[in-house]
Amino acid sequence: MNLVLTRIDNRLIHGQVLEAWVPFVRADCIVVANDDIAGNPLKKMMMQVSVPSRIRVEIGTVAESVALLKSTKLDCCRVLLLFGTTADAVSAYREGLVYSRLNLGNLQADKGKERFSCTLFLNPSDLDDLEILDQAGIKITSRCVPAESERSWRKLIPACKGKK
Repeated sequence: MNLVLTRIDNRLIHGQVLEAWVPFVRADCIVVANDDIAGNPLKKMMMQVSVPSRIRVEIGTVAESVALLKSTKLDCCRVLLLFGTTADAVSAYREGLVYSRLNLGNLQADKGKERFSCTLFLNPSDLDDLEILDQAGIKITSRCVPAESERSWRKLIPACKGKK
């Protein structure tokens, strides 16, 4: 399996992923690792049919997705992996999924979340999750679309400015 992009985007599969990221990383497979979508047949089906038929789509729970990615079933694929939340990314890591980079794309505003960029709203739990992944050596950057420059997640967090 060739993991070409690992991204957190609460919208999961949507136009920006299909029109910008898939061509940029030349992905031919999208794996969505999110328990909520995996457990909602209607939303799962809507995501699957939105993807062009030339691109393989796998949608499962975090545990199912990690098992698939650790198997040999996707060895010939260029995989774009999507998590819906920071907790999904940490769960996958704790289940043994190895990835070295994580792109923060979109985490929507919600009660208890603070704005850190135009597309990133994080709560203390999200920050703790990102810290866990950062301490594990995963390079975490924010980048909405390929045309933008990457920014270290730490540079978005006022209390973390100056670190890394």
